[in-house]
Amino acid sequence: MKTTKIIFLIIGILSLVSFYIFAYEPLKIYYSGGGKFTIPFGRNYNYVDIGVKRVVDGDTLVLENGERVRLIGIDTPEMHESNKLYRDSQRSQQDIATIKALGRRAYLFTKDLVEGKRVSLEFDVEKYDKYDRLLAYVYLKEDGTFVNAKIVEAGFASLMTIPPNVKYADLFLKLYQEARKDKRGLWKEE
Repeated sequence: MKTTKIIFLIIGILSLVSFYIFAYEPLKIYYSGGGKFTIPFGRNYNYVDIGVKRVVDGDTLVLENGERVRLIGIDTPEMHESNKLYRDSQRSQQDIATIKALGRRAYLFTKDLVEGKRVSLEFDVEKYDKYDRLLAYVYLKEDGTFVNAKIVEAGFASLMTIPPNVKYADLFLKLYQEARKDKRGLWKEE
């Protein structure tokens, strides 16, 4: 009887370890005293203080845990070949090279703002998009800068309001209109 319990315990532990290995999740075992160990299930990341590993483009980040974050409420020009690049070109009547150049400027602004820095994420109603990216409002830990708003304010993003994630839509609209009026960032005449 005792041997059976030990075998089931070993199988259970191996199953949990396998789950974490194949789910690409870090395995954390916590000792809670009194001989009790706990293993948390699912994603257990601290989004209040997490590093930005790299910036993919002006509105997408990769966190130190490997997750991609799409900044809610904003849209920057594409700098990589994609269907969206061609749709944006047709819609705006701008050539591909111009859109890519604008996308590169937005990317460099966002990269300088957040890459390699600690951030805090705030979520709205929907936490993931159809590409399984986190949808978030991002704040720099060092000074509380609201990253999404800063990118719009500096003139490096247009608006992308997709309900139900509309918490700061009015703020973004105000900042966008001011950036266009003052010809900041991408709206600057060269």
